[in-house]
Amino acid sequence: MKRLSVNIDHVATLRQARGENQPDPVTAALIAELAGASGIVSHLREDRRHIQDDDVYLLRKTLKTKLDLEMAATDEIIDVALDVVPDLVTLVPERRQELTTEGGLDAAAEVSRLKDVTNRFHEKNILVSLFVDPVETQIKAARKAGADFVELHTGEYANAKGNNIMVQLDRIKKGAKFANKLGLKVNAGHGLNYSNLKSVAMIGEIEEFSIGHALISHALFVGMERAVKEMMAILCECDR
Repeated sequence: MKRLSVNIDHVATLRQARGENQPDPVTAALIAELAGASGIVSHLREDRRHIQDDDVYLLRKTLKTKLDLEMAATDEIIDVALDVVPDLVTLVPERRQELTTEGGLDAAAEVSRLKDVTNRFHEKNILVSLFVDPVETQIKAARKAGADFVELHTGEYANAKGNNIMVQLDRIKKGAKFANKLGLKVNAGHGLNYSNLKSVAMIGEIEEFSIGHALISHALFVGMERAVKEMMAILCECDR
């Protein structure tokens, strides 16, 4: 069965805009969980622009499902993650000036360091995913680094127009099959929404989808519970 992990970063973004306590991303996570989400994703950025350390610790204490901590592989954030002990860490590239993560991690350029980081997490029984573009060299590097998962970057597919949509979808299909052949579990995310999810969800090797912006935006109008259930309904269609 296809699974949905809900990224709650944008709930925290709205809270931080006023520097107050509302809306609470942890409350949003619990509603998403009760609505049937299989996990919650939060990205603890170095600049703390949305999710804060306290959010992550409280999520760890309160969630009944999986906590996936997105993070750059920096010493400070690694130390936080090792203290929090999420179920999964997803290592992503991070630049201060970007609005959102703009592409996959260049795992091939830093296999040795990523292997060391992965080993540290495995010592605490924390699973590791690398957020990479659907490219064989990057997927191979993730395997060499000892990752348990790859999360395939779907941003180019989400932004594609015309004939390029199918080109990008084919890249994801090939990447997912290649990762599966190497023994990696496969997730996907970035830019997925209620319109473009189904085509990616039909790819058999992809088990889970990390979705945030589109779902949280929809929740502003219909509520968190309904937004989650409508996204899950799309995934359920792909399991029939």
